[in-house]
Amino acid sequence: MFEKTVEILGEFIDNDGEEITMDSALIDDLGLSSLDVINVVAAFEDEFDIDVPDRVLPTLRTVGDIVNYLEENAE
Repeated sequence: MFEKTVEILGEFIDNDGEEITMDSALIDDLGLSSLDVINVVAAFEDEFDIDVPDRVLPTLRTVGDIVNYLEENAE
């Protein structure tokens, strides 16, 4: 799941070879804006055919948060 998460994130970030880890913060480390985060979540919803409720968005702060959410909610 981590590899697929990084693959999808790669479409939204300008990664100059910096390693992405489970602890990488979406905004502070990867440089995403709050709008980018919404677009990233939409991409995960499409890829995994899930619905991420708006109340969950503020809890998705790191790559690990996304991976954990997907592991618990995606089929």
